[in-house]
Amino acid sequence: MLGDAVKFETSFAEVIQRTHNVKSFRFPRPPSFSYKAGQFMFVAVKGGQELLKKPFSISSSPTEPEFIEFTKKLTDHPFSIALMNTKVGEWASLDGPYGSFTFEGEFEDVGMLSGGVGITPLRSICKYCTDTFSKAKITLIYGNRTEEDIVFHKELQEMQRQNKNLKVVFTVDDARPGWNGKIGVIDEAMIKNEMPNYLKTVFYVCGPPAMVVAILELLGKLGIPRSQVKVESFQGY
Repeated sequence: MLGDAVKFETSFAEVIQRTHNVKSFRFPRPPSFSYKAGQFMFVAVKGGQELLKKPFSISSSPTEPEFIEFTKKLTDHPFSIALMNTKVGEWASLDGPYGSFTFEGEFEDVGMLSGGVGITPLRSICKYCTDTFSKAKITLIYGNRTEEDIVFHKELQEMQRQNKNLKVVFTVDDARPGWNGKIGVIDEAMIKNEMPNYLKTVFYVCGPPAMVVAILELLGKLGIPRSQVKVESFQGY
């Protein structure tokens, strides 16, 4: 049954550098692993003599049958250090999928508000909707510190080219010469301008905890009912 969790041992198939401090990690996808766009899984790796386990949103889409992918910002925490030293072919254990931060085309107007590596489940949803020719109108506003910090930058631009129902808006705090996107944090004016139908929009919010709190307050001030907001908060950022 779709969405039933399975646990299995596997090995790293590919490591992809996304930005200067963000990498994606791919594993072969077994036929038994079915999931919905936006769900997460637990990943276990070996860190020396220890077994390290952590939940990650699945950044691949159910429409990508060959692999399962998660994407992480690398820091000085033990799990990140273990991943930095990981080589293709090394052991890992996956357990999933879990979570209800999902989308399968059930809403007509969708607003996605994200920051940093919080883009991962939303990348899965955007890719799924693009590949399945979903009629849902999606507007993604994605904030980062600089242009160099934008994860899946080119991929999201390509999805927007392929999917006439997808609009991607990039905004940065520190704009360098040549930047032609938005500048500043996601605010009331930005939402109203990019999503004129915001009162009838279902919002998906994902990012660092502080950002999620700020966005929820902002949506409340805009008169968005809490029932129209789905949230995924990334702990341990």
